[in-house]
This record gives sequence, C-alpha cells and structure tokens, in this order.
Amino acid sequence: MATKKPTSNTYTYALGRRKAAVATVKLFSGKGESTINKIAIEKYFPSKTSKIAYDRPFLITDTVGKYYFQARLIGGGKGGQVEALSLALCRALVKINESYKPIIKPTGLLTVDSRVKERRMVGTGGKSRRQKQSPKR
Repeated sequence: MATKKPTSNTYTYALGRRKAAVATVKLFSGKGESTINKIAIEKYFPSKTSKIAYDRPFLITDTVGKYYFQARLIGGGKGGQVEALSLALCRALVKINESYKPIIKPTGLLTVDSRVKERRMVGTGGKSRRQKQSPKR
C-alpha cells in the first residue's frame, strides 16, 4: 500500500465570494509561484488593474514576497473573481497573523460585498424590476 509523502509546506485556507464568483485560497509561507486554477497569475489576469487588486493585501500588510498562494476561482466574471480573490487573501492573512486585522480593516478589503444580480421576474419584459408601460388612456 502506497503511503502519502508528507508535505513540508503547510497552508492557510480561506474563502472569498463576490457576485457569482467564489475564490478558495491556500496561502503558503515562503517564496513560490502563485497560481490560479493551475495557471500563472499573469496569464489568468493579464490586466494591470487586476494585478493591483490581488497585490493590495500584500502591499498593505508589507508582506510582498513572504507568501505565495494557490487559488481556485469558480463562476462570475473577471471583475467579481478579482474581488473574491482579494477578500480570500485578506482573510487568510488575518488567520496567519491577527495583528494584520487593524491594518486591513480600514481599507475595506475585509468587508463582504454580498450584492448579487437580482433574478429575472416574470412579466417584466426581460429585466428584474422593469415593468411594462401602462396605457395612458
């Protein structure tokens, strides 16, 4: 019977949600390449604005280069996925060191934005809140 090889890198697990996107993060200490869905970050999020969003938790806590992560992103668009990833990274950093919480909290990165697109209602002409125009006479 094969035995599993013990891994030397232990990780901190965290979850973040935004709109329809769900991000699960494994945060490792040390130097390594961060990946999203087993793809390099630069390929998954090529835009500079996305890079700023997922680097911000590390910049605020002054931990750039001290941690790397493996993330799994499901659902939503790129914007929702970036915000879900940012929330998950902040939660993981707070789990590692509780002293990061007063640093991250004022920036609003730990605040959960639970707004989700409202479902389409019947008889509204394809939108959620729009109603058909009533006749004037």
